[in-house]
Amino acid sequence: MISRMRARALWRGIPGPRWSANARASEHARHAIAATVLFCNPAVALAQISTPATPQVGSPTIGPPAPPVLPAEDPSLPLLVPSTEPLPENLTLERALEEAEARSPAIAAARAAVAAAQGRLRQAGYRANPDLSVQVQNFLGSGKLSGFQSSEVTVAINQRLDLAGRRTARLNVGRAQLLVSELRLAVLRAELARSVRQQFATAIAASERLRIATQNEIRSRELARIADILVDAGREPPLRALRAEAAASQAAAELRAAQVSEATSRRNLAALFGTETPPESLVGRAGELPSPPRAPVESLDVRLANAQVALTEANLRQQLVERRIDPAVGVGVRYTRETGDQALVAGFSLPLRIRDSNLGNIEAARAEIRVAEAERASARVGATTRIANARANLDAASARVEALETGAVPGGREALRLAQLSYEAGKIQLVELLDAQAALRSAETQLIEARLARAEAIAELARATAQ
Repeated sequence: MISRMRARALWRGIPGPRWSANARASEHARHAIAATVLFCNPAVALAQISTPATPQVGSPTIGPPAPPVLPAEDPSLPLLVPSTEPLPENLTLERALEEAEARSPAIAAARAAVAAAQGRLRQAGYRANPDLSVQVQNFLGSGKLSGFQSSEVTVAINQRLDLAGRRTARLNVGRAQLLVSELRLAVLRAELARSVRQQFATAIAASERLRIATQNEIRSRELARIADILVDAGREPPLRALRAEAAASQAAAELRAAQVSEATSRRNLAALFGTETPPESLVGRAGELPSPPRAPVESLDVRLANAQVALTEANLRQQLVERRIDPAVGVGVRYTRETGDQALVAGFSLPLRIRDSNLGNIEAARAEIRVAEAERASARVGATTRIANARANLDAASARVEALETGAVPGGREALRLAQLSYEAGKIQLVELLDAQAALRSAETQLIEARLARAEAIAELARATAQ
């Protein structure tokens, strides 16, 4: 306890018990420490030399060097909590993409990962802190060393020198980790956009099926009514009326199934937004053609694979740096109680690499590079194949849509119109009218499926060519 009080008194320059005659020793200690800090950080040392003997409250005497200045953060990153606002009643594809990104917990987690990588990069820029040591020697012994008459107090500062390039290696790893986190966020955004596009197209298709089922149910009920009239007039046998009623019942069942499917598709779309309340209706088309794809080597997946390789290479360089030896130097002041003299002391230390040479981490880092390079090669091949398949599926679906829109569906509608007129005029039988209705329903259903396939191909192509 006594030695701690005396050491504190020597550090602050305040005479302690029985030390009033040696107050100037603290001044020597302060200048020695300032000289030490000047060796480690001249800017901080000059500020400390000009500081009064009794610093003001809240003004540090010795502080760490300022951290490196990082680029301004992305303004979209601070929003880490998903939005909980109600969805708009009439949802378009563009608004759906915006809402999904604002509400997705996965996107919020990826943004937080980017913020964490920025924090690690900032931390990597700090240099090692100096060590303050206080030693009290030759006290409470025997003979002349009894009590504190012959005690010696040494106050020193030691600084580890970064000669091996550890800080540079840490910064390189931090920058590579930040780039990987940013690209992973971009990948999640692209994946979410693809899911939203595909589910939006599915919901649009379900809405179109519901429209067709509604029209078919109305036509079937009207046909059953006309059939009953013709049976009562003796123009049709009772069997035809029974068949018309059966067709109406089947159309009603299909309508109920289409209603359930349409509501389910809207709920599935709302699930991508993290909400249980689906939008009332969807507005617009399922999707537009994306911009022409760039070279596969520039796709988002390949960029992420390249960043992974760069990260493993930076990690290898850091592990190689860990094998090197950084010395530590120190300087301080020693006060001898018996004579009242002061003197500067200096020291030098060096770690000895006898057992641990970091060989295991180096081997692991080299193996990770081989893994990342193999994944990069796979990503390049996968990007090329993915874009080619998406383009082929888009071309095939577009051709089907064009053929159905310009040929099968208009022809089926005209054939049904003529069949209805002919049936009401008694020129054809009920079976022929039912066949015309079935042909039109089949053509319209195929058109819906073709449009859905085209929208899914557009979403896949947009994901494959995402930058």
